[in-house]
Amino acid sequence: MTAAVQEALELGKVESHLHPEGSFDVEAHEVPKGREEIWRFTPLKRLHDIHDDAPFADGATKVEVEAAEGVTVETVAADDDVRGLSGLVPTDRVSARAWAASTGATVVRIPTDTVVEGATVIRHHGTGSATAGAGHAVIVAEKFAKATVVLVFEGSAVVADNIEIVVEDGADLTVVSVQDWADDAVHLSTQHAKVGRDANLKHVSVSFGGDVVRHDFSAEYAGPGGSVESLGLYFADAGQHIEHRLFVDHTAPKTKSNVVYKGALQGEKAHAVWIGNVLIRKEAEGIETYEENRNLILTDGAWADSVPNLEIETGEIEGAGHASAIGRFDDEQLFYLQSRSISETEAKRLVVHGFFNDLIRQIGVPELEEKLTGTVEAELAKNINTLITKDNA
Repeated sequence: MTAAVQEALELGKVESHLHPEGSFDVEAHEVPKGREEIWRFTPLKRLHDIHDDAPFADGATKVEVEAAEGVTVETVAADDDVRGLSGLVPTDRVSARAWAASTGATVVRIPTDTVVEGATVIRHHGTGSATAGAGHAVIVAEKFAKATVVLVFEGSAVVADNIEIVVEDGADLTVVSVQDWADDAVHLSTQHAKVGRDANLKHVSVSFGGDVVRHDFSAEYAGPGGSVESLGLYFADAGQHIEHRLFVDHTAPKTKSNVVYKGALQGEKAHAVWIGNVLIRKEAEGIETYEENRNLILTDGAWADSVPNLEIETGEIEGAGHASAIGRFDDEQLFYLQSRSISETEAKRLVVHGFFNDLIRQIGVPELEEKLTGTVEAELAKNINTLITKDNA
């Protein structure tokens, strides 16, 4: 067992109802039945038994890396010391099984003091394999480095993976995870970050495709002054289940976290879940945290669950809060636009684009921002005529 894994095991013992105790031992995690707090929203019957004992094999996805200048990429064996560098400890059976089944890891490293222009893209393309795949990647921004890394998941596959993110002291890293799967894909991703002293991490999760997508992001701090900005954007269509779970563990003083997730839902049985958990430990004095989730229901038959949680162990903080909302179109906004000779169809398009655009503009990758704006328009085109018909009935 490496020193990184041993340290991660100690930090993984979080005495909090918001976060189960972690373990690398698969058998330490019982097969979920759906009644457990961390699984109660997830449709287990649609996971192809990867939460139980379905086999994993290579070949479910092909991984290609387009590295920006100055970024190093390598593939390491499963027993390499770099695994566990972030402090990730599996807190559920799927993550533990993926850790055990991974045959290696893709390691992306930004060297010390390196400022990288352009984004490094790690592309995972599903091959349509009937057997599930297990993946592992480690992204390391060394001291005072600055870079952007984009993870893209596409095609057809059943995948469980662990993504580790290490932001060393003074570094500035943006990680964007784009789940743009085919309609039949199943993806359970566990992503964990360790943020160093005076370091900054912007983590963005974008989920559009897939049958079932469950995205777990957690972050901890390796020193004071660290900052985590977690942004999310999702659009669930008929029958889709998109679930985002977050856990920000304020383990150091004078740290910051800001979470903003926005989603839209349309179509029968479209379902979105957002769970936002923040733990402020006794030693985390002077921290600031805020989390927000907004859901826009576009049609009948779609529903969302939104659960923000704060656990505070010290009163010596700068501020902590959360907000959550689930609703339909704002009638006043629509009336305002229609009163200025804008059609109902165009008014609804403008409202949805306005709902998402302030978040999209914060990603900081121009070509991706443009693509996402187009994707939102394509999603709207699927049901906008149905929306108008129903509203006028």
